[in-house]
Amino acid sequence: MPATLEVKCTDDDCELDMFEMHYTYDMPDEVGVADFNCPYCGGTDCLSAIEL
Repeated sequence: MPATLEVKCTDDDCELDMFEMHYTYDMPDEVGVADFNCPYCGGTDCLSAIEL
C-alpha cells in the first residue's frame, strides 16, 4: 500500500483545514512536507505534517 501523509496549513488566513497526500510511486526518502506548497493558498512554508 502506498504511503500517505496528512498535512495541515498553518497560515491563519488560509481556509484549508487539512489534506492527505497519497504517494502512488516511490518517493525519495529526503522528500518531505517542506517540498510541497499549500494547494489552497499557495504558501510555501506553512505546511505541517499531522502526527497521529
